[in-house]
Amino acid sequence: MAISKLGVIWNPSKVDGEPLRAAVAATFASEQPDLPVEWWETSIEDPGRGMAAEAVAAGCDVVAAVGGDGTVRAVAESLAGTESTLGIVPQGTGNLLARNLDIPLNDIPAALARVRDGEPKRIDMGWVDYDGTEHAFVVMVGFGIDAQMLIETDEDLKIRAGWIAYVEAMGRALAGTEMTDITLTLDDQEPQDLRGHTMLIGNCGMVQGGIRLLPDALLDDGLLDMLLVSAEGPLQWLDTVRSVVWENGIRRILGSVDEAVSTDSTTHVSAERVRVELASPQMFEIDGEEIGEVSGFTVRVQPGALTVR
Repeated sequence: MAISKLGVIWNPSKVDGEPLRAAVAATFASEQPDLPVEWWETSIEDPGRGMAAEAVAAGCDVVAAVGGDGTVRAVAESLAGTESTLGIVPQGTGNLLARNLDIPLNDIPAALARVRDGEPKRIDMGWVDYDGTEHAFVVMVGFGIDAQMLIETDEDLKIRAGWIAYVEAMGRALAGTEMTDITLTLDDQEPQDLRGHTMLIGNCGMVQGGIRLLPDALLDDGLLDMLLVSAEGPLQWLDTVRSVVWENGIRRILGSVDEAVSTDSTTHVSAERVRVELASPQMFEIDGEEIGEVSGFTVRVQPGALTVR
């Protein structure tokens, strides 16, 4: 589908401007040599929201976000509910939405070709309120052990021991986690009293290393998926890792498991709205970015809010 006007919002801390401009010109030179292109540079004060709003107002039907997860999230927040389509040129370390959409990573020409040729796809957006204001997310929010810990394993150990290597990574993370009482409300159900130290709520479930923390999560199913981890001690941690890597990972890929498997230490559920109240404040993350401690938050899904290509 031909683009009428392209907006490019780029993070100067992730990519040099001149090579990026050259790559954009080269990508569209043959098929749309006269394509109008407008450029916006992000800043520390504004990671992309204001620029994306300007791009929509300027009539850009496709807006390319060039940067990491923070840039993509900021641009997506302003594009949600508009007729403008999001293109992603991943230049960060996580690149989580790009991974879930199979967009080429750290390859600007290939990602721009996807922006040029990709078929538009409607996906859901997540919104979280922890301070009286809603903030968008495109991958996941939560607290506890950072998903990054799941792939920060010793590479030699990973080769020799397979999924058992993840126990070592989780063991290092365990020292910094504490159980807390949680009041959880799903949609219009009655509140539940639970305990745990890690909770992730997401719109898509794959993180680095190909691990799917939320195996039932789909970008376009109108639902958010939640993982609550309550493992204590080595045996429960072994059970948690086995659940993530084997039951909900390898067996899922092989077709042996149709839906997420919960265990004594891992709970999987899906909902349109989730309300969480915490007995003790926890450090909170939105798409991998720490935003400080929170004592409670509400999450909701906005189905089909964003078009990507």
